[in-house]
Amino acid sequence: MRRIVWWYAAVCCAAVLFGACKEEQKSKRPFVYFTNYQRTFNDLNDRHLSSAKRLGITPLTSSGELSKADRTLKEIKTCSLFKVDKLTHSEPYLVPEACELLGTIARNFKDSLYQKGLPAHSIVVTSVLRTGSSVKNLRKKNINASANSAHVYGTTFDIAYARFEKDGRKDAPGDKLKSVLADVLQDLRLQKKCYVRYEYKQGCFHITVR
Repeated sequence: MRRIVWWYAAVCCAAVLFGACKEEQKSKRPFVYFTNYQRTFNDLNDRHLSSAKRLGITPLTSSGELSKADRTLKEIKTCSLFKVDKLTHSEPYLVPEACELLGTIARNFKDSLYQKGLPAHSIVVTSVLRTGSSVKNLRKKNINASANSAHVYGTTFDIAYARFEKDGRKDAPGDKLKSVLADVLQDLRLQKKCYVRYEYKQGCFHITVR
């Protein structure tokens, strides 16, 4: 009986050690960086607009018309999945399909960080639904901002690639976090879930649900 108990304990111990070794090996795998951001994420504005017009709301003149939108809009708030930045030229609302896409990106990003043995972080949403008045005000400060933006349809949002919210005490190199986010976006892009534009000057990925 003692031999059986000893044997069982030895097997359990070996299983734990094997699992720990596998976890350690997983975290020590060489990190493969994403390359060619601009070449990969080159979906031009006409693609974003085509999908936005098909799935989105009729553009609103001001934030006072949010309740009059001809499609359901869901408010997005900072949560365990993502952080909503301080919005100065947009409103935190998206159509349901875009809201679901944002959640998928955020979850996949966290899962990928875990699989790669990197500290937990959250993505930062920097721009969401724009109204006619917010687009006008934005163009006063940023002449490169498009007057014909997919953001006005509630189907489009921007995610920062240079800023991430640290979930714990440990931090990770920004270039690795950016690379992981790019992998996540490219995977969804290849699944025809979204269009993505790499905005170099704005420091974000411009994303529209498909």
